[in-house]
Order: sequence, then structure tokens, then C-alpha cells
Amino acid sequence: MKTTTPHPTFPPASHTFPALLSGLLAALLLSACGQGTPATYAGYVEGEFVYLAAPQAGYLKSLDAPRGRRVTAGQAIFAVAADPDAQALAEAEARADSAKEKAENLKEPRRAPEVAALQANLQAAQANRRLAHTRLQQQQALARQNFVAQARLDEAQSAYDQAVAQEEAARQQLLSYRSTLGRQAEVKGAEADLQAAAALAAQKRWVVERKAVTAPAAGEVADTYYRPGEWVPAGAPVASLLPDNRRRLRFYVPETALAGLQPGQEVEAGCDGCTTPIRATIDFIAPQAEYTPPVIYSRGSREKLVFRVEAAPVPEQAARLRPGLPVDVRLAEH
Repeated sequence: MKTTTPHPTFPPASHTFPALLSGLLAALLLSACGQGTPATYAGYVEGEFVYLAAPQAGYLKSLDAPRGRRVTAGQAIFAVAADPDAQALAEAEARADSAKEKAENLKEPRRAPEVAALQANLQAAQANRRLAHTRLQQQQALARQNFVAQARLDEAQSAYDQAVAQEEAARQQLLSYRSTLGRQAEVKGAEADLQAAAALAAQKRWVVERKAVTAPAAGEVADTYYRPGEWVPAGAPVASLLPDNRRRLRFYVPETALAGLQPGQEVEAGCDGCTTPIRATIDFIAPQAEYTPPVIYSRGSREKLVFRVEAAPVPEQAARLRPGLPVDVRLAEH
């Protein structure tokens, strides 16, 4: 009787490959954990651009910083012609100076020659009053003796009354000029006119100053959109600036690593060609996941969740980071 040697049985191939793959991944994870290699997260450099514009329309007068040039805070970027606005500013400033002089004139006493002239007027009025009084006495004496008519006596009395009134008017005018000119209400009105003129001048000055735009922070002029001589609409960006403090590291971490991150935590990033690690500090963690699968209840679905994290690089390294540069981020070791 012929005997047959039984052949060994193997599991189907569809079951063998997943098992081998799972075993290989488990071995790699155990090897990485054993070596203590820190986890790295893929990311890139993000640039937050600042678009510089003038609030008023006009022809572009000069472009002081072309694209690609590094600028410092306060350095001139461009200027829009301000001819009509500059003339309006000169008019407003002249009106403000006139209102100031008027207010000061109302507060100050009259000049010495003017006061002397008023004193002379008072002395003349006093002399005229004494003469009118003497003539009145003469007419009264003649009227008692019936040498003059009653009409002449009335004329002398009226002339004397006028002289007394003129003397009092000259005296009051002199007192007013020796103190201040005008009443208190007039002084307040002049001060209000001065404030209105000064406010208008400040408004015109603000418009003229905003025609010349400077860099709000140190950085690089990324692009320019107009050339000198072209008409620039109000509020239209003329140049875009990438400040050094607006360059950031943006990377994504899985849901399982989110609990180990917090704002203020230091990270390090590497890039192609970087000789030294890029040091940065986490200052933002997204409150929501960037990708949510249709089903989020299973463990396998939760592994698909990633959260956006942003970190600010140290100032001395931020200037050399280019937007879009891929980086590998890991937690800094202490």
C-alpha cells in the first residue's frame, strides 16, 4: 500500500499579508520607543503679509523700497503726491494762527499808546464838562435877572448834561482798555473758534502725513503693485510687507499627541539646508480638527484627526525663513 506524506497547510494569502504588516509596524514602533527617538511633525513656514496703502487717492510720487528689499521700522516705502492736501493744510494752519492771535488779543490789555490816547480823550471830556458847567452858571445868573430867555437856559443845561455823559463814557472806555478788551463771553467764543481751527488743521495734517507710508516693522518688501506716476485709488495697496515677526511655523499633530502640547512650549524645526535647528515657541493650537472623517466613533477614525499648531520663531532666526519652506518640527529637549 502506497503511503503519502501529508503537505503542510498555509493560511490564505489575504490573511497573511495584513498579519505580517501589523507585525512589522509593531516591530518598528517598539524599535523607535526603545531608541527614544522624538516624534516629528510635518509643517511649513507661513508668512502673514501686511498690505500698505494710503487713505487718500493720488498719483504715486515715489517708490522708495522696491520688492525684495529689507527695510527697518519707520523706513519710507512709498509716497503719494499731496499737492491739493498740502495747500488745504496751509490754509487751515493760517486760519488757526489767526484765531490764536484773536484770542490772545482779547485776553491782553491795550497797548500803551492806545491807553494814552484814551486818557487824552478823558481829559478833553473833563475840560468840556467844566466849560459847559461855567456857561450854565452864567445863564442861570442872567435868567434870575430876566436878561435871557428860558430857551437859552435850557440850551446851556443840555450842553452841560452832554458834557457830563461824554466824560463818563471816556472814563468807562479807559477802564475797559486798561483791563481786557471785550467781555468774558467774547473771550470764550474766540477760544472756541481757535479749537475748531486747530482741529481742522490737525485733520488736514493727518491726511498729508498719511500720503507718505513707512514700514510698521522690520521685514522684507514682498511685492509692489504700482509704479511712480500711476494713479492710486484710495485704500488700494501699493506694496506688501512681510514683517519678521509675522513669519511662523505651522505644523499638524495627530489627535493622540495633542494632549502633550500647550502654548508656551518650545519646539525645534529642521529644513533642507538648515545648518542649525530653528527654535520657536508654540502660541496657538487650533480648537478644532482640520480633517474630520464621516465616522468619528471608532479608534481607527480618531487616528485620522489632525490639529493645526503654530509657533513663533525666535527673532534672530525669523528673518531667514521663507514662506512655504517645508519643515520637520519636534518638541525641544531640555
